[in-house]
Amino acid sequence: MASFDIDKVRKDFPNLRTHGRDDKPIIYFDNAATTFKPCQVISSTHSHYCHRTANIHRGVHYLSEQATASYEASREKVRRFLNAKSMSEIIFTKGTTESINLVASSFARKRLKHGDEILLSEMEHHANIVPWQMVREETGCVIKVIPINDNGEIMLEEYRKLLSAKTKIVSVVHVSNSLGTINPVREMIKDAHAAGAVFMLDAAQGIACEPIDVQEWDVDFLAFSGHKLYGPTGVGVLYGKERLLESMPPYQGGGDMILSVTFEKTIYNRLPHKFEAGTPNVAGVIALGEAIDYVRALGWENMMAYKNELLSYGTRQIQTVPGLKLIGTSPHKTTIFSFVLDGIHPHDVGTLMDREGVAIRTGHHCTQPVMKRFGIAATSRASLAFYNTTGEFDTFVTALKKIIEVFK
Repeated sequence: MASFDIDKVRKDFPNLRTHGRDDKPIIYFDNAATTFKPCQVISSTHSHYCHRTANIHRGVHYLSEQATASYEASREKVRRFLNAKSMSEIIFTKGTTESINLVASSFARKRLKHGDEILLSEMEHHANIVPWQMVREETGCVIKVIPINDNGEIMLEEYRKLLSAKTKIVSVVHVSNSLGTINPVREMIKDAHAAGAVFMLDAAQGIACEPIDVQEWDVDFLAFSGHKLYGPTGVGVLYGKERLLESMPPYQGGGDMILSVTFEKTIYNRLPHKFEAGTPNVAGVIALGEAIDYVRALGWENMMAYKNELLSYGTRQIQTVPGLKLIGTSPHKTTIFSFVLDGIHPHDVGTLMDREGVAIRTGHHCTQPVMKRFGIAATSRASLAFYNTTGEFDTFVTALKKIIEVFK
């Protein structure tokens, strides 16, 4: 594509020049687990620790003021990225997992009672299952599961049948990390609201897949992690509608989430600080802002068009591999290829791939219910980002065919 200079883009990611076993260049196809970071993000972290280290919101000295300004500038970048109404709706967390736990703890536990229902889909990551099970144990609510079909797609008619006046929360993944399916979440949000339910979106994979407009989609809560968006680990975001966040008690107590403290009474801080107790990952939040700047500069249209080319090419090429079965074949999916090979354990595939210089993921991908649905224990998974190439995919397919020959 003339509008997407892949060679120029690849120069921004130092990890792409890494060599692995036997000094082979590494082909990185594990982007669903975490993404590489561009130089701009790496430089941001280095600059903060070298020149601007300070705590935020508490100091009147120059370094603290600079760190605070950069930190809050990143909050505004996230707000614009999601098109949230207010910076008060952007809460910084450790990642998607903590964001979901925050909603489960501070929102759900206070509202749900015995017999109320939470709907989850069969393709959820464990991080979007276990927190709700903990709520169930404490409140006596009921979890109902939205089934998926053989292509790895949510069955919308079954979802609508499950919705009722008892449904209080629907929590669904935007993009499946183990199937690649892009769910019709805008439609699902409308259906949930029509039933009077609140909708939580796990956007861990979706945040780097397509532009998200929380106002247009009318989503109530949304969670994502920085490291899936070419940013640092250890930092994430919870978006929540302001009226809902205002109604929720703090998730943790400590510094910065208070206005005043006596032994008799504590007055909590305003949003968003009410949910950000203690010293945060200042460098990580600032670097997340740099990652957002990088993605916006590349342009969604360019990235999505290029990744669609990778998806089409990869789908054609991987189907030439004898004895390979794709798990997740929805026509609405991203560049995630989960598969099994006849007679070869996924862990063996991953180990031999590593010797060929190709990094993939094997296992259940923290989605054991998905594996159970398809009657398998694990898959091998190749997940591509916009810095990957068709040539890399050719090497991957050649390595797959070589592995099959070894096992013959």
